[in-house]
Amino acid sequence: MENLAQYFQMGGYAAFVWPAYGLGLIGLVGVLWLSLKSWKDAEQEFSGLKSSRDDGASS
Repeated sequence: MENLAQYFQMGGYAAFVWPAYGLGLIGLVGVLWLSLKSWKDAEQEFSGLKSSRDDGASS
């Protein structure tokens, strides 16, 4: 159990290491969120273009 506590203290650098991990995780989640939002927007735009093309072809 003492080894685990030493690991989480990171040799005295825990005050720098853990916030860096947190900021890194926040950044990755943000990039994932923006990517999924962009993908969803592109799918909606494609759907709209496809349906307008199909409507024009049937006229």
